[in-house]
Amino acid sequence: EVQLVESGGGLVQAGGSLRLSCATSGFSFDDYDIGWLRQAPGKEREGVSCISRSGGGTYYADSVKGRFTISRDNAKKAVYLQMNGLNPEDTAVYYCGVPFRACSLQAGRFGSWGQGTQVTVSS
Repeated sequence: EVQLVESGGGLVQAGGSLRLSCATSGFSFDDYDIGWLRQAPGKEREGVSCISRSGGGTYYADSVKGRFTISRDNAKKAVYLQMNGLNPEDTAVYYCGVPFRACSLQAGRFGSWGQGTQVTVSS
């Protein structure tokens, strides 16, 4: 059974930073690309970032490019999202997810995700 467990969310002031972590189990982690999605209140889930299985390819939504950094540790079967320069528009529940095939920033192309971790950015 695929399991994805996110952590690291919280309340932070605008301009602050958070580092999200996602621990995984139940699948061959280093055989899959993996990414982060988020869902703000009243909005659809959206792709934030994705990293290839080797870590050599990274992709970011325009809204977070230059502020967020995705990374992975295949030995620990974990993926991370370093978020800097946070603003209130980043407030959302953040999920790590496994795309059906290759990396994507389209939420509909993810087949599995965790329970999410809340990120709240105050102004």
